[in-house]
Amino acid sequence: MSEKQACACGTAPELIFACSGAADVGAVSDQAARQLTKDGVGKMFCLAGIGGRVSGIIATTESAAKILAIDGCPLDCVKKSLELAGFKKYEHLQLADLGMEKGKTALSPETIAKVVAAGAAKLVC
Repeated sequence: MSEKQACACGTAPELIFACSGAADVGAVSDQAARQLTKDGVGKMFCLAGIGGRVSGIIATTESAAKILAIDGCPLDCVKKSLELAGFKKYEHLQLADLGMEKGKTALSPETIAKVVAAGAAKLVC
């Protein structure tokens, strides 16, 4: 995506929380979230702050227009972290649904682009 994209839904942020785990799919999730932020589709935000119940991060997340959770593997750590913090309304992207398997997915421009496209589609108003 070469053009900046912004949602016309309002002024509240669209937040992206990504797996950044030790596995290859965690790295792909993380890099895709960074690219979505760079592309202006949303803003990558701190999943550790959700887990740690950091008040400012929780408050910003509560005010989000949309939330995207990108999970690298079927353990769904991002989804579970958001739910444990009380968030129920979010879009969820599981890399296994895109055919990416833990331990067998290259961190490449192609795999990142595939996740970016799927994530951007979920953040469309």
